[in-house]
Amino acid sequence: MSSDDSKTHYRKAFDSPYLSSADIVDPVVLTIKCVTLEVDRTKKTKDQFNTAWFVERELRPGEALKPMILNATNSKTLARLTGSKWIDDWNNVPVTVYVDPHVRFGKETVEGLRLDKATERPQVAPPDLIAAAEAAAKQGVEGLKAFWNGQPESKRELLLSRFKGLKATAAAADAAKTPSAEGTPA
Repeated sequence: MSSDDSKTHYRKAFDSPYLSSADIVDPVVLTIKCVTLEVDRTKKTKDQFNTAWFVERELRPGEALKPMILNATNSKTLARLTGSKWIDDWNNVPVTVYVDPHVRFGKETVEGLRLDKATERPQVAPPDLIAAAEAAAKQGVEGLKAFWNGQPESKRELLLSRFKGLKATAAAADAAKTPSAEGTPA
C-alpha cells in the first residue's frame, strides 16, 4: 500500500484544463498572478468564468500548474482577502489552495477547491528521502522503525504527512513475510 500522494485520483483520467481537487494532495501555497474573465476552455458551455492564473509554473516537479476556475465562494474569498471586489485588483495574491470534501454541488456533496489566506509555504520532503523511507517500510515495521529513529527531527517532520502510509506499507511487508497457518504442518 502506498501513500495517497503517490496514488492516482480517478478524476485524473478526465484531463481537465483547470486545476481540480484531483490535482491537490496537500494544501499548497500559490501566488495568483492575475484573474481574467474567460469563456469555458472545456467547451462544455459558453459560460464565462473568473479564472485564476498562477505565478508558479509547476504544482510539483514535472507537473504543470493549471489555471483555476473561481466559483462564487472562491471569488468572494479573494474579494475579502484583497479588500476589492474588482478582479483587476486580484494580482500577485498569495493564497493557500486546499480540498474541502464537503462542497455542495446541486444535491450532491463533492470535493472542491477552496482558497484561504496564505500560510507559510510548507516544506516538502525531497524525493530521495521519500524513496529511502518507502524502501525502509518495505522491510517491515522494524526496518521502518530503525530508519525513523536514525533520522534527525527535521527529516522526521518532512515525512510526517506520509507516516500513515509508511506504517501501512511496513505492516503489509510483515504480513507477507509471515507464513499462513494453512501451510504449516499440525
